[in-house]
Amino acid sequence: MQSLASDSYIRWYEEVDNSKVAEVGGKNASLGEMIGQLQSQGVRVPIGFATTAQLFRDFMQQNALQKPVADLLLQIHSDNSNLAAVGSQIRGLVAAGNFLPEQQQAIEQAYIELGQRLGSPEPSVAVRSSATAEDLPEASFAGQQESYLNVTGADDLLNFCRLCFASLYTDRAIVYRQAQGFAHDQVALSVGVQQMLESECAGVMFSLDTETGCPSMVLINGAWGLGETIVKGSVTPDRFMVYKPHLAHDHLRPIVERQLGSKLVKMVYDDNAEDNTRTLDTSENEQHQLVLNDDEVLLLSRWAQLIESHYACAMDMEWAKDSLTGQLYIVQARPETVQSQASHSQLFDYHLQGSSELLLKGASVGSAIATGSVCKIDSPADIEQFPEGAMLVAQRTDPDWVPVMRKASGIITDTGGPTSHAAIVSRELKVPAIVGTAQATQLLEEGRQVTLSCADGAVGKVFDGALPYVCEQIDLQKIPATETDIMLNIAMPDSALRWWAMPNAGIGLTRIEFIISSLIGAHPMALLHPEKVTDEETRNKLAELVTGYERPRDYFVDNLAMGVGKIAASVYPRPVIVRMSDYKSNEYRGLLAGEDFELQEENPMLGLRGASRYYHERYREAFKLECEALVKARETMGFDNIIVMIPFCRTPKEADQVLAVMAEAGLKRGENGLQVYVMCEIPANVILADQFAQRFDGFSIGSNDLTQLVLGIDRDSAELKPMFDARDEAVKRMIAQVIEEAHKHGCKVGICGQAPSDHPEFTEFLVACGIDSISLNPDSVPAASLHVAAAEARIKTT
Repeated sequence: MQSLASDSYIRWYEEVDNSKVAEVGGKNASLGEMIGQLQSQGVRVPIGFATTAQLFRDFMQQNALQKPVADLLLQIHSDNSNLAAVGSQIRGLVAAGNFLPEQQQAIEQAYIELGQRLGSPEPSVAVRSSATAEDLPEASFAGQQESYLNVTGADDLLNFCRLCFASLYTDRAIVYRQAQGFAHDQVALSVGVQQMLESECAGVMFSLDTETGCPSMVLINGAWGLGETIVKGSVTPDRFMVYKPHLAHDHLRPIVERQLGSKLVKMVYDDNAEDNTRTLDTSENEQHQLVLNDDEVLLLSRWAQLIESHYACAMDMEWAKDSLTGQLYIVQARPETVQSQASHSQLFDYHLQGSSELLLKGASVGSAIATGSVCKIDSPADIEQFPEGAMLVAQRTDPDWVPVMRKASGIITDTGGPTSHAAIVSRELKVPAIVGTAQATQLLEEGRQVTLSCADGAVGKVFDGALPYVCEQIDLQKIPATETDIMLNIAMPDSALRWWAMPNAGIGLTRIEFIISSLIGAHPMALLHPEKVTDEETRNKLAELVTGYERPRDYFVDNLAMGVGKIAASVYPRPVIVRMSDYKSNEYRGLLAGEDFELQEENPMLGLRGASRYYHERYREAFKLECEALVKARETMGFDNIIVMIPFCRTPKEADQVLAVMAEAGLKRGENGLQVYVMCEIPANVILADQFAQRFDGFSIGSNDLTQLVLGIDRDSAELKPMFDARDEAVKRMIAQVIEEAHKHGCKVGICGQAPSDHPEFTEFLVACGIDSISLNPDSVPAASLHVAAAEARIKTT
């Protein structure tokens, strides 16, 4: 439809694309680009129009605003101590300006035409600021200017357009331009006027993992109502993560994380409120319900992939679900400017050197550690009270807080998620943060020394006192290539993506029991038979855990599959060896409701553990759940790089029994390419290696248990610790024997443990024996790779 509005002042979204940033700003240009190029591929974008940068410049000129604004900007002190006062004065001047009749007519006519397109005489619209230096690959300007929602009527539209113009001079925008080296007078503002959705829920989405930069992930956050609650950090949102490469296969559902946020409030429209919105408490049902189902998560993820492919860079997007139609929309897309611009040839690995009381947990932003004295701030207007290097503690932060955030050693908030604008800015400023702690402002006293640690993956922790820590810089380009495969030991799903750029041949060991303890938290037999749980309080805790699942067993299978899937995704298509659960009975008793299902054993280390549990009447049902989870991870999610490993398998007959139970549960060796390995940690595994090799595809040497059982030394004995050594000649002979015998039968042999990285001579021994792979904790890989490369070189010259 041909616009009736002035050619110099109005552009409809279908008339602009990414070449028009100078004319309509980054945000509006991107919306036009998606409508023109991606709508035909199914990506839905609300329609609208933009005022041009020329209109803004004419507005500033006709109201004689350029000189007074420039003069005021020059008055800002170098420490920004008078920023709030000066910024407020500038915004007041701009907001008081008047449109020329032809400008007002252009905006009003475009609004009438938009109403005709939408079938409404006075449509509700979103009025968004779009700066001409915004959404660039090298600088996000995320959240620097204002947006206004649920605007109805021409008079209100004109008023909010003026407020958008004024928001070019928010405190945060002034500081950000200064930091990025943009001249204030070279940036103009376009206003986007966009169809307003009746948002049932909304959120943000990234086409990479915002914490690690892993490019194979889509990260989605969502909350009820309007998306501003996420952007401004006032809620802890739901979180979803999807493995991007598998989206090309329609039959796969590669959701590797689905985390329920508290979502305590929601923002809704209110025509009687000053800014046309109001914030309400959510119902208990809303708090316990995910805002998106799996189909919607996958649809958004496919859109993210399409948008990223079109723009040829990682993208930061906002989405909304219309409550009237139930349809999803993309309402904004811009380049991601933190992780996509970072160098991934070096890793910074932080480690705490001490311990103290754990005070709080939340979602981590960044991977660093910081210490500082607690300083609580209620408003960014209190910037003068905040000392350089203090630990900023606040109910929430939003982009208005940038001047304060720059001065902080770290940031801790009650609410918010890791994809809010504040979190994006924290990453850009390289200030670690922990958001969504729920109680930081209540529990942390003013002046208290605390340590903020984001070094353990997605869960950030706040400790009492200033703990010592170290930061190791790992130069990935200096890790040599080796003929012996160097693999990783990965304990937790949350930390797996952190090492995506580390050179490796896959994951040589991940333990299911760690995932059970971290993601599931309950004894699997209690989820199968809650009626056998004797304690009422424990039954209530179990019921709370499985909220949203039709059957408690589904909670176990789903969460275990996602945990294993996330680890498998971090290195796909390289192999991931997943060891089935090897809790001892005393460790199982520590799980929720474990006491109702576990024996009291005198020596659990040699009791009902590993393979013997899998066909035993006490645990067989639960082992089948483990198998079902791996079937789901391999076949439903598509991670066919998963190799199953059986621990502590005492006899070939026991191996047959375990493999039979696995087959009953749908996990059959050889089917769909499934390989099954066995741990080599019992002398019988070595002595009968030829028979075990007929039943398994490979061996993984567990040096700790093998040393324990060869030397007859309790691995946990402090008194005998000097004698406990995998380099003992008896242990080495066992290792050499199993490698030779396994190779005779075409089986691979690996080893998982610290000995190869701690003892270069032991590494050389393993290489000389022809071991196929050495699996290590990630931080040990650089040094161990050097040992392996040196050993291989020496062996070649002898």
